[in-house]
Amino acid sequence: MLQLFSNTYFWVVVAYFAIVIGVSFLTRKVASRSVADYLVAGRNLGVLLCSVVVAAEWLGGMSTIGVSEKAFKTLSFQPVLYNIATSIGMIIIGFTVASHYRKNNVHTVSEMLETLFGKQVKKISAIAFLIAYITLAYVQLQTATSVVSSIFQIDWFTAVFIAAGVITLYTYIGGMHALAITSVIHLVVMFIGLGIAVVIGVINVGGFANLQTLLEAKGATSSFYNPFGVGLNEAFSLLLGGVLGGMAAQASIQPIFAAKSPLVARKASILSSAYIAPFGVMTAILGLIAATGLYNVGANAEGFTAKVALTNLLVNPEFIHPILGGLALAGILAAILSTVGPVNFAVVTIATKDIYHGFINPEANEQKVIKTARQLVIVVSIITIPLAYYFQSGILDSAYISYAIRAIGAIVIIGGIYFRGWIDAFSVKLAFIGGTIAVFTCILAGKMGWFNIDKTYGAVIFAIIALLIGFVRRKYIIKAKNE
Repeated sequence: MLQLFSNTYFWVVVAYFAIVIGVSFLTRKVASRSVADYLVAGRNLGVLLCSVVVAAEWLGGMSTIGVSEKAFKTLSFQPVLYNIATSIGMIIIGFTVASHYRKNNVHTVSEMLETLFGKQVKKISAIAFLIAYITLAYVQLQTATSVVSSIFQIDWFTAVFIAAGVITLYTYIGGMHALAITSVIHLVVMFIGLGIAVVIGVINVGGFANLQTLLEAKGATSSFYNPFGVGLNEAFSLLLGGVLGGMAAQASIQPIFAAKSPLVARKASILSSAYIAPFGVMTAILGLIAATGLYNVGANAEGFTAKVALTNLLVNPEFIHPILGGLALAGILAAILSTVGPVNFAVVTIATKDIYHGFINPEANEQKVIKTARQLVIVVSIITIPLAYYFQSGILDSAYISYAIRAIGAIVIIGGIYFRGWIDAFSVKLAFIGGTIAVFTCILAGKMGWFNIDKTYGAVIFAIIALLIGFVRRKYIIKAKNE
């Protein structure tokens, strides 16, 4: 224990935890005034703050631990496609659906679907989105746990509870106001901390040319800098999931609901892309530096598994000075907290507005809804803790379960806004039910060796087929009525 308290990394991260929780306490009074204040920050975010909160939600566990883990495994730049796709997706959102979301003054994506297709669609889509976001929440908790485990030098089980405790506390206290303000702090810390680590890392390995030589010695191809070099199928799956997944992403869309106006919502969505794209490049480079094997020697060798390679690299004093390493770790923690808070809060918002206030107790007053939302923050942690402990699979791959389900929402929302007469409630319900089943069928089929279709492709293909079935059915009904 004495050794832990003399650990520079420990004190840097503890200080960061304290700042984040302190900010949450400062925003508590504002967050308690109304449901809109707690869930969407009173719909008062300007362009800069709104864009930062949107970007911070995306620059989390997948952009740090997930991207570095996959870069470490594949010895390639393929994982940067996650950030590139997300960045493209936010630009598309800005020009297509952002202003429509804000104009309708909704709290959730399912509420938007209700305005387009009715209450039954809201109920079914809310269940599908809950599955998507609970999956994403436990994956994000895993990423936070990997950082806490490395820094505090504790086992995974204990680290899960510490990470969940901090996340729950600052989300419970401050709501969207706390998430908005802390996102600014997170974004600054993550770019400075990891930016310094990348510069030091590239210098240490002798530049990018020598990095390539070192990785080729480990089995990398000569085209490892090409994100499409490992495999086109998986690369396009990352792109498709990232582009479509954002359009119905409650966590990243929620700040757009909180924008001051539809115009602010549009501008903020587009601006957020400028923060998102470069970040994945930094964490991929660090993952590749870890994969060279230069820093996994001696007592540190056993720790260089793909999942914790990035964090263990940054606690290696032979790679980076402990103070700078602590700052970089704080950057990773900032990225994770900036995402896991909104992700958990997305689950809470869906459960509160779509299910509790939408169907269980629609007559509940403002304070009752806020109280329920706060209780659900704790419930989400209780659900995600065992999932994060028992299901320690590939972070980026697991997260794409959520992206695949959200891709269904993106397709039907675009259809509802721009092709309203072509699709109806029946086809949308069929798309959500069948598409969600298709996601897990594709996963099971891949594991059992039945067939190999990526889960994102499965969701998208089924959703499109469902809309086509609905269109034919609608035309048939209209024709039968006319006859």
